[in-house]
Amino acid sequence: MQAASQRNVRFIGHSDQGGRSDGVQVMVHRGHAYIGHIFSGGFSVVDVRDPRNPHAVAFVPTPENTWALHLQVHDDLLLVVNAANVWTAQKVASDKEFFSRPLTESFDRHGMSFAAGLRIYDISQPAKPREIAFMPVKGLGPHRIWYVGGRYAYISAHFEGFTDRILAIVDIGDPTRPHIVGRWWLPGMWQAGGETPQWPQGRRYALHHAVVAGATAYGAWLDGGLTVLDVADPTKPRLVAHRLWSPPLGSTTHSPLQFPDRNLLIVSDEPAQDNCADGIKRIWVFDVHEPANPVSIATMPLPDEERYCELPGKFGPHNLHENRPGALQNSNLVFATYCNAGLRVFDITDPFQPHAAGHFVPPPPTRRMDPRPNRPLVIQSGDVFAAADGLLYMTDFNAGLYILEYEGRS
Repeated sequence: MQAASQRNVRFIGHSDQGGRSDGVQVMVHRGHAYIGHIFSGGFSVVDVRDPRNPHAVAFVPTPENTWALHLQVHDDLLLVVNAANVWTAQKVASDKEFFSRPLTESFDRHGMSFAAGLRIYDISQPAKPREIAFMPVKGLGPHRIWYVGGRYAYISAHFEGFTDRILAIVDIGDPTRPHIVGRWWLPGMWQAGGETPQWPQGRRYALHHAVVAGATAYGAWLDGGLTVLDVADPTKPRLVAHRLWSPPLGSTTHSPLQFPDRNLLIVSDEPAQDNCADGIKRIWVFDVHEPANPVSIATMPLPDEERYCELPGKFGPHNLHENRPGALQNSNLVFATYCNAGLRVFDITDPFQPHAAGHFVPPPPTRRMDPRPNRPLVIQSGDVFAAADGLLYMTDFNAGLYILEYEGRS
């Protein structure tokens, strides 16, 4: 496949995911890629044991109008979110509307049926996920999960009575009976408890997700910035630090990534509108030697081989490879998807002066999966997973699964 642009990253293989070429989060486990869909209503399993010839082997549908865009894998367990799909149900008019106010204000759920909760599957047979539990959530449902084994999973979810998504800690000691043991939110989000929003109108305070290192959870809260929580007692999460950099700088804080061995934290801000209409979004490097005082020390360089803000679609960071157990763990490299700028690799050997180490921008897609009116047919790279063998798996909202290999050294 001929890339639109590439450096130090080579193409290995591609899959249209059984004709459902819209993808968001991807996890690779025992030679199979588990891919959550943003539009297709379910998740797919792609056999990637031959990375040059990947092929879809299963699709697990969700109930009508239900998202399964995010998932996590560990050992024989697959955790998948189920939540109201605002796009396929055509309940939200635009990205600008979706990101500019609380979910409960922008989303019209009247007359809409959907499932909301956490589904758990047994994947001891990788190509045949078998559902073993469903934990319902009363509200619009979960969005993203952090689970790397052990007793607890950490989810962002909307519950009735709250303005938007908050943190919930789920006990899966018995994976057939998951249950919530703790919750935490930013002040002002619990309307049913008499709280009132403390943030300006036109802002959206909502947890995208948190990642956990030891007893510390780092949370990305869209316009609410970054939180550092002590979760040593999962029933009583405790705030350690809260940082906001918007205004004056970019918002829509989306993905945290921790490097505990270096006391570094990477945080990305997501573009919410096409053509950089909401400003340039960046990937930040924080020093977290002192958890109560995270300090921003650098940002990643911006892709500059094209005028990406002038091209169709969104330009800016989306998701980061999570550096999780069982995957590639390299504390000197950051792998990021960048919407219409494809995959980016950054070297943070010197965290004060990170530099671009490679990239791969796929060719334009041939099929538009996005059902929203007037959306451009353009690459919108969604998520990336770096496997332990060094192969990179990148999804796209329109263009399927790309299997790549980073050829640089760090």
